[in-house]
Amino acid sequence: MPRLTVLGTGYLGVTHAACMAELGFDVLGMDVDESKIARLSAGEVPFYEPDLEPLVAKHLDSGKLRFTTSYEEIAEFGDVHFTCVGTPQKRGDLGADLTQVDAVIAGLAPHLRRPCLVVGKSTVPVGTAARLAEYLRTHAPAGDAAELAWNPEFLREGFAVLDTLKPDRLVVGVRSAVAEATLREVYADLIDAGIPFLVTDFATAELVKVAANAFLATKISFINAMAEVCEAAGADVTALADAIGHDPRIGRRFLNAGLGFGGGCLPKDIRAFMARAGELGAAEALTFLREVDAINMRRRVRTVELAREACGGALLGRRIGVLGAAFKPNSDDVRDSPALSVAGQLQLQGALVSVYDPKAMDNAAALFPTLAYAPSAVDACRGADLVLHVTEWPEFLAIDPAVLGEVVGSRVILDARNALDPDRWREAGWTYRSLGRP
Repeated sequence: MPRLTVLGTGYLGVTHAACMAELGFDVLGMDVDESKIARLSAGEVPFYEPDLEPLVAKHLDSGKLRFTTSYEEIAEFGDVHFTCVGTPQKRGDLGADLTQVDAVIAGLAPHLRRPCLVVGKSTVPVGTAARLAEYLRTHAPAGDAAELAWNPEFLREGFAVLDTLKPDRLVVGVRSAVAEATLREVYADLIDAGIPFLVTDFATAELVKVAANAFLATKISFINAMAEVCEAAGADVTALADAIGHDPRIGRRFLNAGLGFGGGCLPKDIRAFMARAGELGAAEALTFLREVDAINMRRRVRTVELAREACGGALLGRRIGVLGAAFKPNSDDVRDSPALSVAGQLQLQGALVSVYDPKAMDNAAALFPTLAYAPSAVDACRGADLVLHVTEWPEFLAIDPAVLGEVVGSRVILDARNALDPDRWREAGWTYRSLGRP
């Protein structure tokens, strides 16, 4: 059984390392951040992901999982090296910043003195794998025996452990039978369980992830565009989505109109996809993604407009309780969070904003320190002229509107996720507003 390493201990890296240990491999994780490695070695995962911290602790105890800051130790230990570093959006540009990807390959290559497989999992512009394969060939002492493959990740935050251990599919971009055989051995248990194993070239493997994200973003923005039309026409976008979702060619999943998508992946990935298509001379093929992005960003503006209307036409001095800060439930990730973006805009326009989120409070406060943060949903809404629901945590869906109604200043709620039951809230004496519904 090959020994595995994981370079980069962010969201993807820690999840992959723990799950590979769960599959029975000896795994060594690596990061240049000494404080992060110290926390992980003590069993503390520095972000929230359901089921992940117990899995890390389990395999630290079993001895299957360890962490280090040494490239030399990684190279000596591992037969298969997974690179799991971030590719954020460049400052002032749509393209992906490959600084971390290049750095980890440059740090690893000089220490690769025996045959091994380096497997990229990061979301990168098409063409990156071919460039990195050549770099490995010329900079690793092992030469051609230090081979590259590309194995994109398809994790959903909040379901990352499940998506690693029971993925919809496995995609591997390889250039040799040896690389394919090695990855078949790594993923043997999943393949035996019937998970599709798709073997492609480098470019196709790189494109699979960004194409999937582009399609998902398009579907979400489509229903949000329909919400704009429904508002103008007096129609109900939720009923519309239910009706068209029965068509098997369309499907109901991800047809929930609301505040739109955010997070550290989808927005930056579709922008990087557009940028790379332009570099390849195929810019016109992806011009529709500009409108997808624009529709998504308009949802935030529209939510602020509806909040202003719900407050009688002015936000200055109005108290607003905001339920949610993470970009989605079951996560503490606030990167490009629509929830926090709206809360910040409301504050800039003079509202007195109080935010509560079950898991993302610390991250939110670090990013938006001027907002007020409350210890509970009830406290966030105390004395509020408007309650704004922006992240669909189960805790918020279960709130008793009658109980919440006892602490607010006005029983007015704006459901920016179309996730609450309008009849239940109206029966409790609330004025209920949402995006794309009467």
